Amino acid sequence: MPAATTRSIDDEKDAMSTKDWLEKDYYKILGVSKDAKPEEIKKAFRKIARDNHPDAHPDDAKAEARFKEASEANSVLSDPTKRKEYDEQRALLGGGFRFPRGGQPGGFTGGAGPSMEDLFRNATGGSTDIGDLLGGLFGQPMGARRAPQRGPRRGQDVEGEATIDFVQAVEGTTVSLQTVSDAPCSICHGTGAKAGSMPRMCPTCQGSGMASGAAGGVFGLNETCPTCRGRGLIVDDPCPVCNGTGRETSAKAMQVRIPAGVTDGQRIRIKGRGGAGENGGPAGDLYVLVHVRPHRLFGRSGDNLTLTVPVLFTEAALGAEVEAPTLQGGKVRLRLPAGTPNGRTFRVRGKGVAKRDGTHGDLLVSVEVQVPQHLTPEARAALESFRDAAGAADPRARLFERG
Repeated sequence: MPAATTRSIDDEKDAMSTKDWLEKDYYKILGVSKDAKPEEIKKAFRKIARDNHPDAHPDDAKAEARFKEASEANSVLSDPTKRKEYDEQRALLGGGFRFPRGGQPGGFTGGAGPSMEDLFRNATGGSTDIGDLLGGLFGQPMGARRAPQRGPRRGQDVEGEATIDFVQAVEGTTVSLQTVSDAPCSICHGTGAKAGSMPRMCPTCQGSGMASGAAGGVFGLNETCPTCRGRGLIVDDPCPVCNGTGRETSAKAMQVRIPAGVTDGQRIRIKGRGGAGENGGPAGDLYVLVHVRPHRLFGRSGDNLTLTVPVLFTEAALGAEVEAPTLQGGKVRLRLPAGTPNGRTFRVRGKGVAKRDGTHGDLLVSVEVQVPQHLTPEARAALESFRDAAGAADPRARLFERG
């Protein structure tokens, strides 16, 4: 179960940070006395940070470790509340406390000493709960139990599809979408309980959604609570609509803006338009897959529009001025020089797709020389006369040259 594994590792990291807090002498790390004033602490940290910053020593592992160690010490000693708790805990444990390692009988430097259980019992007035002993280090008074809290959860992402015309893709448009997402139950408002009743706190995990698993050592690993399946609540009389889950499928119609310049097959992210969050969490995002219908005349090449314009054989040979349409409905005039070959492309600036910076791409117009399919006797005679008068060399002669 990946979720349970991730949370257990985080809990283990919290325990290790607490261990490091008690074992390390932050005053010694910064090189200041225990009654140093905040200004002295700040000055000492700045000097260490300046001399060991990773940007100034990119390949120096020792300098990086020194910088991190000093940053950790400064974060505690520069905060009056944390510093007070740190001083109290180290005074309580003699300043030389070490967590036991690999079966050592004592937790103090210098050999055998009281057991961990005896130490916790004496320090907390009979309790052997390490959370009672170390609670103050995390902003919690000693002996107090942290109330289980279920934090905000981000809503699920939702996907949809939209099919738009070519012109709408170039200029941008607004479309109507019907989305289906997970949302709080409209009957029980997310509690999962039937009207007139309320869920109760899970007795196994005390509402945290996590239960202690089998693990050796002082700090155990946690896993998803098997009783409530991670929800932290037990529903005795479930809501008939959501069957106690507190969630239901919700269909929602919305207007979505498709930006100008979108391409066929592009996936657009619209932040905050997905499923609703839980416990005050933010909504998920909406991802729209856009399909663009092809245009009968125009195509796309990045931010440029493409267009093919047919021209007569005589226009290409003798030169001419021809008109070409634009996507916006106007016309542009193209000057074809004499001898224009088939497929030559002309660029009309500023008549393409709108860009994010407000400028536009270009319109690329390619000419397609039309060869007459039927000739009148007069036209044939004229072309034959042209052929004889031009006396053009065989354009295929080089195909048979060797070497």
